[in-house]
Amino acid sequence: MNYRHAFHAGNFADLVKHAALLDLLKRLMAEREPLRIIDTHAGRGLYDLGGAEAKRSGEAEQGVLKLMQAPGLPAAIAPLRAAVLRLNKGGTARLYPGSPLLAAEALRPGDTYLGCELRSEEHGALKVALKDRAGVSTLCADGFQTAADQVPASGPALVLIDPPFERGDDYDNIVQTLAAVARRNSRAVVMIWLPLKDLETFDGFLREAEEAGAGPLLVAEARMRPLTDPMKMNGCALVVARAPDGFAQVLDSLCAWTVQTLGQKGVAKVWTAR
Repeated sequence: MNYRHAFHAGNFADLVKHAALLDLLKRLMAEREPLRIIDTHAGRGLYDLGGAEAKRSGEAEQGVLKLMQAPGLPAAIAPLRAAVLRLNKGGTARLYPGSPLLAAEALRPGDTYLGCELRSEEHGALKVALKDRAGVSTLCADGFQTAADQVPASGPALVLIDPPFERGDDYDNIVQTLAAVARRNSRAVVMIWLPLKDLETFDGFLREAEEAGAGPLLVAEARMRPLTDPMKMNGCALVVARAPDGFAQVLDSLCAWTVQTLGQKGVAKVWTAR
């Protein structure tokens, strides 16, 4: 898969990730304390679905564009459609918000968001997308190390981890970051997005995460098709450390809708790894 998220913006995996993010932010912001958000692989924050990359992949047509036309949406995913409508001023879904923009829009006074993006071109676009927003900052830096270093030692925090999985050590870096964040702040929630290609890789990651003391982990799987071809992204998963109460039910509804509406003989599962 090409690293640049512009090729994949608004696909089924984005719907799962971003609908979950909006609900998670709402739950964490129900607390009165300021929330610190760190996004380890922020991307550019805003995507043009009419651009050459999105047109070439066609993934948005099977994701967000179907979402915008779907009747009877469950409460778990309706807020994402509302966010896309607001961004496009009620018109055709030409623009799609990444996690930085969704998080920045949700900030209350006192909350902060830090978006890390290692690629300079993407980071430049991210700065433009988030320009002049209170409480928002960006770094052209390694998000894994930044999260481990800058998550607050106390108080509410949310760390979002969504690497490109082009490097062989991405899974190891996620596990190390999970452990480092937990050691530094026992209240910090971590939400990780993962591709589902084959179960051996996924199960191996979960075992290592549990052994690192990151559990219990809430695991939500959206298997869009049977996992028979490890060369394809057959689905996606969210793994959440220290998930708030009620979040599992939201993930169950969200994954079920995505698989049933957009998948091909797929399966949705939500469970706890201890």
